[in-house]
Amino acid sequence: MAILNCNELRKSYGSKVALNGINLTIEPGRIVGLLGPNGSGKTTLIKICTGLLTPTSGQALINGMSPGPETKAIVSFLPEATYLNSWMKVSHMLSFFKDFYSDFNLDKAQDMLRNLGISEKDALRSLSKGTKEKVQLILVMAREAKLYLLDEPIGGVDPAARDYILNTIIKNYNPDASVVISTHLIYDIEQVLDDVIFLKNGEIALSSSVDDLRENHGMSVDAYFREVFRC
Repeated sequence: MAILNCNELRKSYGSKVALNGINLTIEPGRIVGLLGPNGSGKTTLIKICTGLLTPTSGQALINGMSPGPETKAIVSFLPEATYLNSWMKVSHMLSFFKDFYSDFNLDKAQDMLRNLGISEKDALRSLSKGTKEKVQLILVMAREAKLYLLDEPIGGVDPAARDYILNTIIKNYNPDASVVISTHLIYDIEQVLDDVIFLKNGEIALSSSVDDLRENHGMSVDAYFREVFRC
């Protein structure tokens, strides 16, 4: 069964169309790049899949189910904005996730924190924006989820940290699950992707495996993205 299936998915805000008839299928065990410029519909699509937004028409199915309590139990979501409460310590967030998500792997989270030199005793207010985003990513990737939805996971960190973050994603997701990475930083993530979906003006401009794209077009994902979007 597909882990994510969208059928004629549409979302409008008054006269503004954010998604216009999205049809896509994502199978388990894939790392998928959801790629497009700002305003192309990437975040809207992710928020519909998490249940934070309701589609205007069509449907998004997670493991055959409409977004709701059952799907929240198997979807691990990293929003673009930091949601951590500044008064809390890192240890508080670990306890919160452990209590709230039955699939949260505390040992894995603690190991990732150690590798980044982040103490559980650190107060979130004392951390830089980039370090907070690393903590947030660790919390998300420490779950044994079936679908990981990551909205701009490397957008707010320095280039030196991006390789570590991508390695964290690759090494810590459930291999029977799928990862969807929404980003405009194509060059930095291309090496980890199995498939790509290009969104343009709320529509799918391309859906392909990375290998097929390179073979059919004779260029990298980043180069072809620039060709499609002329950037």
